[in-house]
Amino acid sequence: MPKLKQDLHIHTIFSSHDGAVAPEQTIELIAAVRHAEITGISDHFEDIMENFNEYSAAVRKLGFFAGTEVDGSRSVGLAVQADADYYIYHCRDEEKEYKAAERLLETGKPVIIAHPNFLSTNLEKVPPRCLIEISNRYVWRSDWRRELTPFIGRFKFILSSDAHQPNWLNHTMAEYVAQQLGIENTILF
Repeated sequence: MPKLKQDLHIHTIFSSHDGAVAPEQTIELIAAVRHAEITGISDHFEDIMENFNEYSAAVRKLGFFAGTEVDGSRSVGLAVQADADYYIYHCRDEEKEYKAAERLLETGKPVIIAHPNFLSTNLEKVPPRCLIEISNRYVWRSDWRRELTPFIGRFKFILSSDAHQPNWLNHTMAEYVAQQLGIENTILF
């Protein structure tokens, strides 16, 4: 089975408050499947912030990058203190959210704007050093041509599964959208 080059937006049972995560979605299962050459686990920061060191050690032990998905500005102050390899960030259309994205960028680590079409992110206001996610889970639910085309020269893009269940470990729609728009998947690591 051909592997994806990279998938950095994957959830596991560490995202304990996310009802979409299947109980089978463990780090060990993702290691066994090995669906991507470069893999990052990015569980919800709000679920792992108190045990971030334990989480990141478990993720890195299996050869994965340890990211985290930060749900808006309210958690950024703590998230910048965590030893994450990268951040996936929920940037809703509020001024404080765009400022928080800048704060994440100050860490020097990659910041990926999570499923902007689903969160109504105004890409005009996103700092240009952020990467924009083309989420396999959400992109098909939007007018992606209209929403992404104006920003092709401004941002780098990254394809992701946003997998919460084993059968979501793919980029089928994200790859289709990227191909249609002539967007290249940015490889981070």
